[in-house]
Amino acid sequence: MSLTDSSPVHIAKAASIASRSLAILPSADRNSALTAIYESLLQAKAPILEANTRDLDLAGKAAEDGQLSQSVLNRLDLGRPGKWEDMLQGILDVRDLEDPLGSTEALYHSESGFGKITLKTLLDDGLTLERITCPIGVLLIIFEARPEVIANIAALAIKSGNAAILKGGKESTASFHAISSAISSALTTTAVPNAAIQLVTTRDIIASLLERDDHIDLVIPRGSNELVRYVKASTRIPVLGHADGLCHIYIHPDAETELCVRILLDSKLGYPAACNSVETLLIHQEALHSHLPAIASALLEKGCSLRCDGVSKESLLPCLPADKAALLQDAVDEDYDTEFLSPILAIKTVSAPANAPADVALSLAIAHINAHSSHHTDAILTTSASVAKQFQASVDSACVFWNTSTRMADGMRFGFGTEVGISTNKIHARGPVGLEGLCIYKFAVSGHGQVAGDYGGSGGRKWKHERLSIN
Repeated sequence: MSLTDSSPVHIAKAASIASRSLAILPSADRNSALTAIYESLLQAKAPILEANTRDLDLAGKAAEDGQLSQSVLNRLDLGRPGKWEDMLQGILDVRDLEDPLGSTEALYHSESGFGKITLKTLLDDGLTLERITCPIGVLLIIFEARPEVIANIAALAIKSGNAAILKGGKESTASFHAISSAISSALTTTAVPNAAIQLVTTRDIIASLLERDDHIDLVIPRGSNELVRYVKASTRIPVLGHADGLCHIYIHPDAETELCVRILLDSKLGYPAACNSVETLLIHQEALHSHLPAIASALLEKGCSLRCDGVSKESLLPCLPADKAALLQDAVDEDYDTEFLSPILAIKTVSAPANAPADVALSLAIAHINAHSSHHTDAILTTSASVAKQFQASVDSACVFWNTSTRMADGMRFGFGTEVGISTNKIHARGPVGLEGLCIYKFAVSGHGQVAGDYGGSGGRKWKHERLSIN
């Protein structure tokens, strides 16, 4: 790893060259590098948190002046309970995952010598096709706040055999340098090429890096929707990520009230600044009196603002104490397209026409989600398996949950160790992106002198196309 202020061309070329070596580095060497990173960060905890405090002090003043949002300030804090520990544990979890390149298990070795076989076909006698995993190549990660991203990305990139170029936001400068120094020191003792992980310190370099489609293979923006939209509009390089985290929960009338309260409190208030925090609650009209009062009371008690449509507000007013009822706000259309990233929840009633079939309300809820969701994470609360399965099949989002919090959409919680981000893309990787999302594949064909002209026609050889076991 290196802290660099080199030119964009030099940075990208160096990463591209290093990626070739890292892609074939033995699994043991890559795992040893992650152990070294973990130990170095553990030793450097005090100076890193001290640097983070300096960033927080400056960011706090910027937030007071209206130059920085509260959500960015929250994401910057490495001292938040559990955040430092989760960052370190994520490195070990990634280290201990199965190698996505298959280099630790001989049964996955391809005839070409490296890579995990995912498909094997006998094309003809002595002519074999293998589809084998390989790294994407060079990743460019641009992030705001979130200093833990450096450790997350370094671990995932090294384990998956990818080179990475990281550019952090100015609000995390001190944290960025402290973490980078610890990781850089650790990697000097390993077999990982120095330029495989580069931490860019040069200002105003993002636009130039986004032009390097000759050497950079994938861009991953981590930050505000403004950042993500800027990146997508400014590069020819494929972009993996999401601009918004506009998540929904739909309550079906048969849901258990206590379960609904528990899940809503976690989804909305567990970490309101997170992209997997719920922003809109859809509630079936038949659940207004049976479920909503308990949910609203619990949320209001914790300081959450509720923006209700007319039907839900009318149903709540007589059920709440006067001081709580006075806190209810009227929702406007814009609220159902807003990622609040704060303790605010929009509530909308799903009303089916009289005598309509039972599944009409469900279809209306699904239609609303598909129209207003950012396709990140959406959930249904119900006791009916058939209703839940219809919801999960019909909602067009990266994560579709049944009877669990939207906050479960996370690489660590999915068992990926950590994540480079959450993707709402429709190709390659979707949802929390871990090791598998950072690998693609290549086709390796091994023969004994066969040529295309040997096949076809009345006298030519015939293809066997026999699927073989990869074990």
